[in-house]
Amino acid sequence: MAKKPSRKYLVKKLDTLFSIYIRLKSADKNGFVKCYTCNTKRHYQDYMQCGHFISRRHYILRWSERNAKSQCYSCNVGNQGMQYQFAINLNKEYGYDIAQELLQESRKTAKFSNDELVSLINRYKEFIDLMKN
Repeated sequence: MAKKPSRKYLVKKLDTLFSIYIRLKSADKNGFVKCYTCNTKRHYQDYMQCGHFISRRHYILRWSERNAKSQCYSCNVGNQGMQYQFAINLNKEYGYDIAQELLQESRKTAKFSNDELVSLINRYKEFIDLMKN
């Protein structure tokens, strides 16, 4: 009988797929994407990352598409996510104070089962396959 994948493996796999999905979702037909906070334009596989408005340590929002956008390495890592600019851009994009809504939501707890993680992994794999074709 095959050994079930560990929770750590499932989280890492989902993080990887979710990151690719977020970057591909905002990429043009040539694979170029604009940084959500500084507008630097690069290929989604080069220098670009999946930035989070609310830190990934808040599992309830870790794989929330509203909380994650394409960011360049400089903004995401060097400038700690440019959270203030991220919030301004989110509120502009959604047309209301979604930053405050996400902050409130981040205070809740969420525990994803391994089956839920596998389901999300399969979902994002499908999305990525569709976007690449």
